[in-house]
Amino acid sequence: MERQKQQRISEYTNLKIDENKPESFNRVMKEENSFAVFEDGTEGIYYTEGKMSDDEGFKKADDNLALERPYKFSLETGKRSRDLTKDILTGEQIKQKSAEILDYLNARHPDFIIKEGEFSFYRQTMSMTNSLGLDYKDTDGYTSMYFSFKHKDSKDITDGYISMQKREFDINKFISHADNILDAFCNKVELPDDIILQDTYYGYLSEFYKYLDAEDIALGTSLFAGKLGQQVFDERFSLRHDVSDKKAWTSPFFDGEGVTLDGDSCTYIENGVILKGYADKRIADKYGVPHTGSAVRVLSDIPQNGGVNFHIEQSEKSARELLDGRLTVYPIMASGGGFNEKGDYVMPIQTGLLCDGEKFIGRLPEFTIAGNLFEMFGSGFIGVTKDETALGDKSILMKMKLSK
Repeated sequence: MERQKQQRISEYTNLKIDENKPESFNRVMKEENSFAVFEDGTEGIYYTEGKMSDDEGFKKADDNLALERPYKFSLETGKRSRDLTKDILTGEQIKQKSAEILDYLNARHPDFIIKEGEFSFYRQTMSMTNSLGLDYKDTDGYTSMYFSFKHKDSKDITDGYISMQKREFDINKFISHADNILDAFCNKVELPDDIILQDTYYGYLSEFYKYLDAEDIALGTSLFAGKLGQQVFDERFSLRHDVSDKKAWTSPFFDGEGVTLDGDSCTYIENGVILKGYADKRIADKYGVPHTGSAVRVLSDIPQNGGVNFHIEQSEKSARELLDGRLTVYPIMASGGGFNEKGDYVMPIQTGLLCDGEKFIGRLPEFTIAGNLFEMFGSGFIGVTKDETALGDKSILMKMKLSK
C-alpha cells in the first residue's frame, strides 16, 4: 500500500473600499489536507480543512478504500521546492498603501467616486509528498488592487473598473495607470474606422480551456475535433501550458498527480497548428492520446483532467511597433456577451477607451464588437505585446468587427 499527502495553505488579507474610503479589513488563513492511500487499483481519500496528524488522516483514507474509487496509475517521485513570492505585505502595509492611493485619487480626481473595490495580498503554498519519496513544494503570492468608479455627473451606477495584479506591486505604476484611465474618460472621442481590440488576453482563453480537452476531442464534441495537425490559426499564434517561474501565477510546477514537465511547459498550438489536447493519466490511457501532465487535484476526490495554465507566446515587438500608427479600443466595462457553441463572439462594451497602444486618449461611445474564435486568433490576430503597455500588463491585439 502506498500513501500520498497533498496540502494547500492559503493566506488572504484584504481591505475593502467603498465610496472613496476604506470600509473593512479582513485576514484569512486556511489549511487544507488531502490524505490518499492506494491499493489494488483503488484510491482511498480523506480531505479535511485544518490541521490533522498524518496517522489519523491516512487511517481515515484507508477506511475510504471501501468506496472503491478507481486509480490504477503509478505514483511519481522527485524532490523540488520553489518560492516565487516577491512582496509579503502585512495588514498594516496594506492599510497604509491603500490610504496613499485613495488620498491621491480623491485629490487628483475630485469628480470621480471610487465606488467599491479592495486592496489585497494573496499567498499560497502547495505541497505533495508520498511514500515513494516524492517531495514537492510550491509557493507563490501577489498583490491586487481593483475598484469600480463613477463620474459624479454620470447617471449610471458604475462607469468602469480599474485593476492591477503584481507579484511586486508598485503604487506609482498603479496610480499612473488610474490617472491615464480617469483623464481619458473625461475626453469624448469617436470610434476609429478600423476596430482593433486591445486587452489583457486571459479572459479570451476560455474557449481553449474548453475545446483543448483531449477527451472531448477524442469524442468529437470539441470544436477542435478533426483539426489536430492542421493550421487553423495565424502562424504567429502559439499557445502553451506554462508554469515556469515567470508564468506560473500560483500554478504549481507539478500537476495533481505529481507530474512535472521539461521546462515546466507544454505546447498545444504552435504557429497556428493544433498539436494535441490536454490529458491526465486517466484520459491518456483511456483514449490512447499523449499524456500532458494536466491533472488537477480535487483535494476531496481522485485527480481530474484540466490542470493547465495557458499563455500565448509574446511577440518580440512593442504595442507601437505592432500597431504601426493604428489606434485600438480597450473595454473597461463590458458585459452581456461572450462566445457561443460555434465560436462566434459578441460583446457589448458599455465603456471603452481609445488608445494608441501605450496611452489612453479618450472615451468612446457605447458599441458592440463581434468576431469568431478562428478569426480572432487567425486572420485578425496581430500579436501579444512584449511590453506592458497602457494596461499595466502585456496586451493582445486583435482585429474585430462592429456589431449592429
